Amino acid sequence: MSLNRREMLRLGAAGAGGLILSSAAMSQVLPGVLSPQTTGSAAPNPYASVPVQPQAPAAPAGIDPALFARAKAKLDQHQIYPRDAMGIVDFSKPSSEPRFHVVDLQNGTVESHLVCHGRGSDPAHSGYLERFSNDFGSYATSEGTYVTDDYYQGKYGLSLRVRGLDWTNNNAEPRAIVIHNAWYAEPEMIQLHGQLGRSEGCFAMPKTSQYAVMRRLAGGRMIYADKLA
Repeated sequence: MSLNRREMLRLGAAGAGGLILSSAAMSQVLPGVLSPQTTGSAAPNPYASVPVQPQAPAAPAGIDPALFARAKAKLDQHQIYPRDAMGIVDFSKPSSEPRFHVVDLQNGTVESHLVCHGRGSDPAHSGYLERFSNDFGSYATSEGTYVTDDYYQGKYGLSLRVRGLDWTNNNAEPRAIVIHNAWYAEPEMIQLHGQLGRSEGCFAMPKTSQYAVMRRLAGGRMIYADKLA
């Protein structure tokens, strides 16, 4: 069958109309497939159901985190080998509060004890340490890193020597700075005077505390003494 020119033009126009209709129909489908949906709820966050993990405490309970961080740094700096326990003495606190902390580095538990500071560190006997000194004849407490040394029998019975490892306390051994008990360090002093007595720079403690501390810290373990404020 042959087609004249007029019929061919008519059929061509119909075909073009069919293409236009097909494009219009496709436009109703493709946007929903190729473009993000703009209606309804947002896509779920894949991390929304992940529980937030609680942060581990920066320091054991009852110890200032900054002080604990300093003590840990000293443990590494001086390469102290025994690492099951260490002592931290917070001289920011008054003598009426337990401020000699024995920290179990394996489970994070803490035992806290009363301890005196030197009379040269508290001339007004206010109960607060005002200054540190490493000088001979200062009768003051020295700040810094100590390690425990050997036992000896002294004025207050069984006592424990310590050695100072920092320039701020390296005279501890020749100054005879030690751990010992003393009558003026017993809790009854707080009941009577609101504070403990003062030592000549030693870590003077109640007798029961002294023995507990020596049991845990003897054998070259570290004691770090400092004041943050």
